[in-house]
Amino acid sequence: MALVPYEEGGGWAARQLHSPSATFHFASRTIRLQQDWRRLGVAAVVWDAAVVLCAYLEMEGIDLRDRSVIELGAGTGLLGIVVTLLGTVGLSHVLLSPLGARVTITDRAAALEFLESNVQANLPPELRPRAVVKELTWGKDLGNFPPGAFDFVLGADIVYLEETFADLLQTLEHLCSEQTVILLSCRIRYERDLTFLRMLRERFSVHEVHYDSSKDVHIYKAQRGSRKDDF
Repeated sequence: MALVPYEEGGGWAARQLHSPSATFHFASRTIRLQQDWRRLGVAAVVWDAAVVLCAYLEMEGIDLRDRSVIELGAGTGLLGIVVTLLGTVGLSHVLLSPLGARVTITDRAAALEFLESNVQANLPPELRPRAVVKELTWGKDLGNFPPGAFDFVLGADIVYLEETFADLLQTLEHLCSEQTVILLSCRIRYERDLTFLRMLRERFSVHEVHYDSSKDVHIYKAQRGSRKDDF
């Protein structure tokens, strides 16, 4: 499911996706990620939606310290890495501080070794205990994750296969409490993407909080009921 590549095309975008690495700068650090389209498809390349969500979290100054965060469909790990870094901004003695973000970075089993290698390579040793890479196939073995235990649930470009929508919604419901904030970053490519948003609105209160016109990426915030809490 999550490892099926999009159809290949030409031009700059295709060359970027097929590049063996990608470099970014967030949280005052340079992040260098390995990519492997040929082996893992969409799970092993950085998509614009992840970059836009990272930039949004940093620009908005959303306080992730002392928060429990889980990322779904993490792929290369960019978002989870950036969240871990941002979740310790301003803290000294990070390893011993109880205030750093606690980040769970998830994907399907086939992508975990690749994901783990990027996470380990881009977090300093003192931050690695803050980030746990864990298998999560949506809708399955949800008992491995405490229900409603996360302050933030994040996903970047994870809405693209209609057959996964019901499982993704089940997973979101399991992970979320009344206080949990879901942030989903995506490009609306097909009618089925709008179908997912309609399904999401049946179970959560959903609001668009950001749109990057240069990359045509939307960020949606969702919470249970009619909550519209600020961060």
